[in-house]
Amino acid sequence: MNRREVMLLLAGAVTAARGLRAQQKAVPVIGFLGSTSPGPYAPFVAAFRKGLNETGYVEGQNVVIEYRWAEGRFDRLPALAADLVGRKVDVIVTSGGPVPARAAKNATTTIPIASVLGGDPIADGLIASLARPGGNLTGVTFMMTELMPKLLELLSELVPQARVIALLVNPNDASSAERTMQDVQEAARAKGRQLHILRAGTETEIDTAFATLARLQAGALFVGADAFFNSRREQLVALASRYAVPAIYEWREYAAAGGLMSYGPSITAAYRQVGIYAGKILKGAKPADLPVEQPAKFELVINLKTAKSLGLTVPQTILARADEVIE
Repeated sequence: MNRREVMLLLAGAVTAARGLRAQQKAVPVIGFLGSTSPGPYAPFVAAFRKGLNETGYVEGQNVVIEYRWAEGRFDRLPALAADLVGRKVDVIVTSGGPVPARAAKNATTTIPIASVLGGDPIADGLIASLARPGGNLTGVTFMMTELMPKLLELLSELVPQARVIALLVNPNDASSAERTMQDVQEAARAKGRQLHILRAGTETEIDTAFATLARLQAGALFVGADAFFNSRREQLVALASRYAVPAIYEWREYAAAGGLMSYGPSITAAYRQVGIYAGKILKGAKPADLPVEQPAKFELVINLKTAKSLGLTVPQTILARADEVIE
C-alpha cells in the first residue's frame, strides 16, 4: 500500500468516525433526577417511559436516559443535578416534589426541565403561573394542601371516636411540610380534633415517630404527601399495623400495600404525563409554553382486610363513594 492509499484510508476512517459521532449525538439524552430510591419508584418510572413511548421515544432505541437517585438525601441533589448539566443532557426530568425540581432549576437556566411537583410551585418560585410557567420548567403538580379538609373528613367519618390525631411530615421538605401542617391544623380545629405533629426524614425517624404516636395515644394518623414517605410505604403500612393505628394516606399505592385508606390523585398518571411532556420537549416544544397540569381525578381506595384487622367497620357512606375496595 503506497502513501497515497494510506492517506485515503485514514481520511475515510476519520470521515466514518465523524459520521458515527454525529449519529450518536443525534440520539437525545434525558437526565432523570430522583430524590428517593429506584426500587419503590419503579412503577412510576415505568409510567414515565409509557408516556415517553406515546410520543415516539423508546429507551435504548432512540433515546437514552441517565438516572440519578439521591436515595432520600436531599443534600445530594445539587451535585447530581450539576452532573446531568455537565453531561449536556437534552432534558432533565425530576421526580419527588419541589426539592429536586429546585435543584435542577438552580443548576441550569437553559436545559428544559419536566417535573413531577407538589405543593405550590408558584409560591415555591419554580414557575410564574400554571398556564404560562415561563422559564425552563414545566410538569405536573399536586396541590395536595387543598385536599386536607377532605382527608380529615374521611378519617373522622371512619374513626369518629378519635379525638386526638397525629400528622406525619418530612422536615427535609420544609416548605411543603409547613403548608401541610397549617392546612391540617385548620381542618382539625374545624372538626374539634386535637392534632399532634410528628416529623421524620429518615427510616429510623419513622420508627421513632410511631413509638411517639403510641405514647400520645393518638386515635388516628394522617401521613402527609411526601416522596420519601412514598418510597417507604411498606415500612409505614407495617408500622401502622403493628401499632394498630388507623391511618389515611394520599396515594392508592399505600392502600394497595395494606394501608387502611387513601384519597388523592394518581401518581402513575402524573409520571405518564411528564413522559409525554419530555417527548414533546425533545421534539421542540418549550417548557414556558406547556402549562403545568393538575390532576382532574381523585381516587378513594379502601382496604377492607386492613379495616377488619383493626376492628373497624367501614360505613356504607364511605364504601358507596369508594373508587376501589380491596378485600
